[in-house]
Amino acid sequence: MEKFPLKGSREIAAEGNSYITAYQSVLKKSNGHTGVIGDITGTQDHPLATSSLTKESNGLTATTTLRVDDDDDEMIDITPHSSPGDAGHGSNFNYKRHTSADSDIEGERELHYSRNHHHVPTHSAFGDTSDSGMAFYGASDPHDEIPGIGQYDDFHTIDWQRDIARDRMRHRYIVKKRQDSLWDLLKGAHDAWSGWLCVLFVGIAAGFVAGMIDIGASWMSDLKHGICPQAFWFNREQCCWPTKQSVFEEGNCSTWKTWPEIMGMARNGTSAYIISYFWFILWALMFAALSASLVRMFAPYACGSGIPEIKTILSGFIIRGYLGKWTLLIKSVGLMLSVSAGLTLGKEGPMVHIASCIGNIFSHMFPKYGRNEAKKREILSAAAAAGVSVAFGAPIGGVLFSLEEVSYYFPLKTLWRSFFCALIAAFVLRSLTPFGNEHSVLFFVEYNKPWIFFELIPFVFLGIMGGVIGTIFIKANLWWCRYRKFSKLGQYPVAEVLVVTLVTGILCFPNPFTRMNMNELIYLLFSQCSPGDNTNPLCDYKRMNITNGATSSIEVTEPGPGVYHAIILLLLAFVFKLALAVFTFGMKVPAGLFIPSLLLGSIMGRIVGIGVERFAYSYPNIWLFTGECVNGKNLITPGLYAMVGAAATLGGVTRMTVSLVVIMFELTGGVGYIVPLMAAAMASKWVGDALGRQGIYDAHIALNGYPFLDSKEEFAHTTLAADVMQPKRNETLNVITQDSMTVDDIETLLKETEHNGYPVVVSKENQYLVGFVLRRDLNLAIENAKRLIEGITGASIVLFTSAAPIQNLGPPPLKLKKILDMAPITVTDQTPMETVVDMFRKLGLRQTLVTHNGRLLGVITKKDVLRHVKQMDNEDPNTVLFN
Repeated sequence: MEKFPLKGSREIAAEGNSYITAYQSVLKKSNGHTGVIGDITGTQDHPLATSSLTKESNGLTATTTLRVDDDDDEMIDITPHSSPGDAGHGSNFNYKRHTSADSDIEGERELHYSRNHHHVPTHSAFGDTSDSGMAFYGASDPHDEIPGIGQYDDFHTIDWQRDIARDRMRHRYIVKKRQDSLWDLLKGAHDAWSGWLCVLFVGIAAGFVAGMIDIGASWMSDLKHGICPQAFWFNREQCCWPTKQSVFEEGNCSTWKTWPEIMGMARNGTSAYIISYFWFILWALMFAALSASLVRMFAPYACGSGIPEIKTILSGFIIRGYLGKWTLLIKSVGLMLSVSAGLTLGKEGPMVHIASCIGNIFSHMFPKYGRNEAKKREILSAAAAAGVSVAFGAPIGGVLFSLEEVSYYFPLKTLWRSFFCALIAAFVLRSLTPFGNEHSVLFFVEYNKPWIFFELIPFVFLGIMGGVIGTIFIKANLWWCRYRKFSKLGQYPVAEVLVVTLVTGILCFPNPFTRMNMNELIYLLFSQCSPGDNTNPLCDYKRMNITNGATSSIEVTEPGPGVYHAIILLLLAFVFKLALAVFTFGMKVPAGLFIPSLLLGSIMGRIVGIGVERFAYSYPNIWLFTGECVNGKNLITPGLYAMVGAAATLGGVTRMTVSLVVIMFELTGGVGYIVPLMAAAMASKWVGDALGRQGIYDAHIALNGYPFLDSKEEFAHTTLAADVMQPKRNETLNVITQDSMTVDDIETLLKETEHNGYPVVVSKENQYLVGFVLRRDLNLAIENAKRLIEGITGASIVLFTSAAPIQNLGPPPLKLKKILDMAPITVTDQTPMETVVDMFRKLGLRQTLVTHNGRLLGVITKKDVLRHVKQMDNEDPNTVLFN
């Protein structure tokens, strides 16, 4: 696969069909010698060779690496013009690429080339090679390193069309060779199932890592309250396993020791309370400081949720190092520490980032994916599904989350592989049983009472409130993140984390609801009160039977004083957690948003549920409840309202719908409550979209200036390509002529401009389009020509044409037709921008050339499109930061 020099490159690289014709072959042979421009500049930099995937940013780059191997098997020879016999004479430069687990992510790539004899096809990726190409006959040391071969630049966009075309050629070649020998047949079989094998490994690793994170976070969270002296590695639940006590009942567990008891004091009392308060805050500060320090020193990309960046990466952007091994290690350890510190954050969002890192690392075991950016994104989509699967124990919800929220390109085979990957990850996680019960879901609910039609009204009300709360959170969090970004506060990330942790500890310890782990509180709010439960303040009910008509009686429950006291504490918890979440999300520690959103919604839903329950108690015989009250059953389930409220708030924050409902019923096992969840999710999305267009992830993508063209939004304006292209009319367009510029002229152009590619025209006066050439290809071609070809000087004419040069007494010309893309994507100046935007979204373009009657007028890059969209929406176009 690495053998064909496909065309590729940087932000402004020609795309699309330009490559389809250009990919017809691999290397060139000229006069008995292999053309090294196809080898050195073509393969060497031809990003079309192997693609590397971790780049993200506003720029648009393609990175690839090309390897020409010794074995003839990997040569792609499509309709060669010469017989096989005359192809073996030429000697060829062979590039070997050694890639570590995430070499192209961390930029650790070594390419060596050595002279080897090859069977070389005789026609080029870019047209006939009979006379085009620099033959670098003068290569002296076969082990010279040629820097920068075939890599994507950081913060640039990949070339979808080129990578997909390259994979098609590789596949056709494998199919063609399959009948040659048993070995080729086995290689073809391995290629066919390598995708399934890769996602199998990703699923196993993701399940194992998630289990370790769950177990470690649970143990360290309980460490803030005490320790198990007999076995310090046990958390509180494992230490007190025989007593099966509730989270509110610590006194009956003699094996678990609180910190006052460790210090020889009583478990209860004023002094014990002060000591517990002190240890609670001290442990929290230690965990938070360690997490923030690790992130700052070893992996700055390990902070935050990671989902905005994953969305941008999957849309074709490169962020080098974002999915590397250091990011994986520090994110995993830092996530355990930041969750244990008691900060208002969850581990579910970062689990998607962690799983994507695992997917990226394993993809390098399979060159089909590791060296092709577009194919690698299929593995990353499956890994994102596995991340949600292990975060919530929701494999189907994970697949739908990857499809609805994260992925940009999601073919059907990716859906199947995502399903398989999520299944394997959930199975591995279940075998580790981190949730400590017989269920593999996070918040299993025991109740299955049917809901009544009247309850749709409060369910929709919860959806409306979820949309409002989500919008308030998004706007407040964006305001704070923007302030952090442009003020001195951003220069002190560790200090900010410590201050927020200190405030969180001081505010949360006095309230028993906020003192406990957020997962425990959500489970408590979701759960149903049993008749004998006197330890949970939410279950302080007076139970009685009342008569309904002449013959039947129903059991109703009247909330007692403990319930009203709990409501006051829950309202305080809601205010504190909402405010703390605004300041916490975006700090320089691994931080997810799912659990805080679920917590806010479940508090709101439980309070509403208690209110509806009180209403049913006060008016049991009104027409709303006619026929719904049956013997021996209570009418309203407050835990169900907590579940619906949690879904509504998470939907208001993230704007998810289908995947949200599936995640919620997988999360709780409440399959019978799909309709209430759907009603709340739709109401939440409608209200959220009415109050603010973007969800939290899209808002952070815009805040960071990533070049993300949302395929869900429509471009409704009536502008034309001529309105957007650069340069504007009557301004100078930097071009290269096909046969009249010298090496010095081109080097001067490269120094004076920063464009990532240049159109090639017939002449300055006659600007008819010939093709498009990339800055990187030019730099590498000229650099290596000067080093390897005798006689090339600054006065050498650079030729992008196959015509024989006019004989003169000057230095020999430099023929660069091999690196010219002769079929770039073009539009006319009258093309509607709606069509242009669709081309960028659906074809994954990095730029398109604008012509009028065949004459070149200008260029439209992805950055131009993004800026134009923002300008038309009355937003600041300068927020698009990357090239």
